Amino acid sequence: MPDQTTSQRAPRGLLALLTAAAFLIFTQAFMIAPVLPRLAEVFDTTTGVVGLAIPAYLVPYGVMTLLWGPLSDRVGRRPVILGSLAAFVVLTAVTALVDTAGGFIAMRVATAIGASGVVPIALALIGDLFPYQQRGRALGWLFGGMAGGTAFGAAGGALAEPLIGWAGLFLAAAAGGLVLLLLVLGARALPAIPRPDFPPPVRAVAAGYAALLGTARGRRTYGYVLLNAVLQSGVYTWLGVYLTQRFGLGEVGIGLALLGYGIPGFLLGPVIGRVADRYGRARIIPAGVALGALCALALAAPLPLIAVQVAIISLSLGYDMTQPPLGGIVTDLPGNRGQAMGLNVFTLFTGLGLGALAFQALLPAGFPVALGVFGVGGLLAAAIAVPLFRSERPRIPTQSPA
Repeated sequence: MPDQTTSQRAPRGLLALLTAAAFLIFTQAFMIAPVLPRLAEVFDTTTGVVGLAIPAYLVPYGVMTLLWGPLSDRVGRRPVILGSLAAFVVLTAVTALVDTAGGFIAMRVATAIGASGVVPIALALIGDLFPYQQRGRALGWLFGGMAGGTAFGAAGGALAEPLIGWAGLFLAAAAGGLVLLLLVLGARALPAIPRPDFPPPVRAVAAGYAALLGTARGRRTYGYVLLNAVLQSGVYTWLGVYLTQRFGLGEVGIGLALLGYGIPGFLLGPVIGRVADRYGRARIIPAGVALGALCALALAAPLPLIAVQVAIISLSLGYDMTQPPLGGIVTDLPGNRGQAMGLNVFTLFTGLGLGALAFQALLPAGFPVALGVFGVGGLLAAAIAVPLFRSERPRIPTQSPA
């Protein structure tokens, strides 16, 4: 299997800037859910209508990564990341100006299309600059930024909206993006990875995706990206309703309760990545899937609020033990790395959407049944993962660190 890693060293500050970008983009993506009732009031509609803004962001985001990945293989990582970050700033700011639910949903679609080139191509860039045996720590930082953004967005949206309004949330996110864009341009931290002398023709893109799924390693990796996203999203998406029904929490209480979901990844992402680099991904991936399943089963029980919060934090840890190591494997698949990571993010966001829908379909039977089904399914997936990933052991380094 060819190693696509370049001999170029990662510039100082690169990981910090990419992590900050992931944090900011995921913050604005997840700050909407806790303020849906307020948005419905502002736009004089129902929460069901304005709630369409969530899949209106997730679905185009995932689809667009299938295009951004191959484009970055052709024109380079730097222009795609910078252009997408600039689009994020402009479109997020414009969102604050809309005054109808339809306009709001349309801007969420546009923002997803524009902003979806930052994080997946940043992941591909890390694959370019870091050898596989050291890639877990770097990916851990980036996934930690995503986890932190998820938690901060959910809590910050609920806590800050009464102070600055829903439009203020988007203006603050746009301002943060502008500062980050200026820092990236000023520091020149994004390296210009040499483009291939003979980039693949457009007609080869479909063949490239087929090739990624043509190997057993590719199929099992993308398969578990999908399965794990379904498990995590199904449980996490409906935790707000769960907390309202079980404990009568309002928006602020829900935001504070969900804050714990991103803490393990934000604090331990690099540590988990180092563990994956040192000991391999053979054990950590099945263990992460099993932990998420056990948390779902725990939430099905009549636990007190403090125990539920512990389960939410542990659910997050299960995600951090699976998606970053799976992402590391994706960066090592043969072929064009941008295309491989684009397919990874598409699979991830597809799983997030399917998980929310599948859990919703089970909700008429009640939360204990829905959580139980997800928990048992997760345990079965974890058991199957043990033999499937047994070959993901540490490698002996073959070159000097990037």
